[in-house]
Formats: sequence, structure tokens, C-alpha cells
Amino acid sequence: MAEKTLKMAYALSKDSHYGAGAKAFEESIGKSTNGEIKIEQFANSALGGEREVIEGLQIGTVDAAILSTGATLNFVPQTGVFDIPFLFRDLDHARKVLDGDIGNKLLAEFPKRGLVALAWGEQGFRHLTNSKHAVKTPADLKGLKIRTTENPIHITAFKELGMLPTPMAWPEVQTALQQGTIDGQENPLSVIVSAKLSSQQKHLSLTGHVYGPAVIVVSPMVYDSMSDEDKAKLKEAALAAAQGMRDFVDNVEKTGLETLTKEGMEITQDVDRAEFAKIVHNVYPEFHKKFSKELIESIQNTK
Repeated sequence: MAEKTLKMAYALSKDSHYGAGAKAFEESIGKSTNGEIKIEQFANSALGGEREVIEGLQIGTVDAAILSTGATLNFVPQTGVFDIPFLFRDLDHARKVLDGDIGNKLLAEFPKRGLVALAWGEQGFRHLTNSKHAVKTPADLKGLKIRTTENPIHITAFKELGMLPTPMAWPEVQTALQQGTIDGQENPLSVIVSAKLSSQQKHLSLTGHVYGPAVIVVSPMVYDSMSDEDKAKLKEAALAAAQGMRDFVDNVEKTGLETLTKEGMEITQDVDRAEFAKIVHNVYPEFHKKFSKELIESIQNTK
């Protein structure tokens, strides 16, 4: 096999959970192919925002990527089911669903859209930050302009909660926070820590409103050109990347709050999640129509 270098894109920095996933991917494929497949990492949206990266994967200008479901649902709509707020009880529940039949069935949807999805990675549970005041109950959200991903499922739920969701691509967020165009944003601790959002946001509320998966995807041009043996090595590397991300998330859940407190953030831990969930459940009938009640309930009932 001739030596091959694959371009791997992701939206965050090398010291984020995406970076941890890319590093594990690179190490695994390098080892299993004796260095014949190399990975060149393009962190920090160097090859464009997630939408551009997905289009690049489809036409073969990008070889591999780590993506959020906030972006993939515009191409593979069914992946949006994982973005329903208050769907998962905890990390263990989410991982069981993603590693089981439901997760595998959704990976199998990607080739229909010109993408090859190899494994589910992880971002963790999303929390809310803002520069105005502490958020403990849904009433505290009223009128806050919060950046969201370009994700209609999140936007529907956030409107129901009374905030003003402002969809925006990630590369624009830091500037919008600096200029005060938005009051806050919501992301997992892994992003809040690695993007140093504490320098612009005073308040963090542990709302845990949405679980954020990630997905490791390769271009069909790359995948189809490989032998079965190399395809298996690619899958193995993707599973290593997924584990790398999960380990990062587990670690940041332990150490992240300490880091952010040291950096001066005020953290609200006793958020009334039950009250948030109750309000969001008002829009579940919309999600049942979109994804099927049966699928949503089979996720909720996974033990």
C-alpha cells in the first residue's frame, strides 16, 4: 500500500475533546498500518465551518472529520433525535444508546447522504453560560440572547423556555460575545473550558439540558478506495477516537468546574432541571412527529 495522508477537520482546538479524538485516531491508524496512513489535523475550523466540512467530505476535498450532530442533522435528519433536550438521564444512558442498536442504525443512515460514519464520539452534556446573571430557574432565562447551534430542535426548545435563541456558526461566537451581540451561549464543559469562555462569560449554570454526541466521519472517496482490511483499521481508529473523547469528557467533568472557578466564573450547580424539563416536554409532541414517538421512547427506555 502506498503511503497516504488524510486531512482530518474539526471545529475546536487541539486541546479540546475533538483534539483528543483526532489524536487517538491518528495514533491508532498509524500503529495499525505501520505509518502508511498518516493523519494531518486541521483544528479550529481551518477548513471551514462544519457545513463546509460536510460538503467537503461529500465531494472528497476533506478526508475525515469529527462533527457535531448540530451540523449533521441538516444532512442526515434522523441524527437530530439525540439533540432533544432532557432525553438522556446521564452519560451512562447516552453511551448505552449510542453503542447499541439505535446508534448503529443511525450510523447506517449516513451513506445515503454521501458520507461514511464510523463511530459515535462525545461532547458531554451542554450547559448555559451568560454575562448577565445567574440562571437557576426557567424564569431567569427570560429575554436572554443565547447563541445556539443552527439546530431547529434546540431552537424550538429554547423558545419554549423563554430565551431568545440566536443561531450562529461557532467561528463567529467569540466576537459576538465580545461585542455583546449575544448575552451567552450553551456548550458542554469540554468546550467551555477549552475555548476559555470564562474570559467573556461570568455565569455558568449546570443545566445539562442536552447531551452532545459527536460523530467520526470519512469521505466515501477515501473509504471506497480502501481494502476491507484497511476499512477495518479505519473503524478501529474511529472507536479509539470515540474512547479518547469520552475519556476527555469524564476528566473535564471532574476538573472543569475547578478550572472555571479559578478563572473567575460563578457556577450555579443547583439548577431546577425538573422545572426546565417540564417546560420542554410541552414541545415533545413536535419531536414525536419529526422522529417517531417509538424511537424517542425506545431511547428513553434504554436501561
